[in-house]
Amino acid sequence: MTWITTIPYAAATGRLKKLYDRVKGPDDKIDNILMSHSLRPHTLEGHMALYKYVLHHTGNKLDKWFLEAVGTYVSYLNNCHYCVDHHYEGMRRLLKDDPRAVDIRQAFETRDPARAFPVHQAALLQYAEKLTCMPHEISEDNIAKLREAGYDDGEILEVNQVTAYFNYANRTVLGLGVSTKGDILGLSPNNTDNSDDWSHS
Repeated sequence: MTWITTIPYAAATGRLKKLYDRVKGPDDKIDNILMSHSLRPHTLEGHMALYKYVLHHTGNKLDKWFLEAVGTYVSYLNNCHYCVDHHYEGMRRLLKDDPRAVDIRQAFETRDPARAFPVHQAALLQYAEKLTCMPHEISEDNIAKLREAGYDDGEILEVNQVTAYFNYANRTVLGLGVSTKGDILGLSPNNTDNSDDWSHS
């Protein structure tokens, strides 16, 4: 599941067990990306807080399926198949439109989001691409173009944070050899009304 030692749910004790109980899915399953933190539970807590607040918080204004799409695209750009598999499934489930989800996946695979998104949403995905692949080339002009596309600064911040989070998550996965073996794809903390509820379903 990973290239480093991990502690499974059945062997967890103390603080780790409490954190696992907050994030576990059906049949006490713990996603491998979360289990990869098991030797340092404080980093698991930090990861989950960031993930929940950036992607699954009621304070966000952009649709959750679109934020999942941003994360999926960033993961494609980083060749992080683990996060692509998980978050594409999450996006597909939230979108509730399988033909469109297939179109989106094909657009991401060709690095051409404009094939599957209207111009204003494609602009956000292009910003996410530049921030992922060429962050040193981001300028104030990029932000101005997103405003021209109709987004306010809070919505721009949401995409900035989702992009930054997925770059962190992708590097966690790729750097530790995390695989999807045994994972249930597409689970997410769906209770966005409670920022402290991390349960996955």
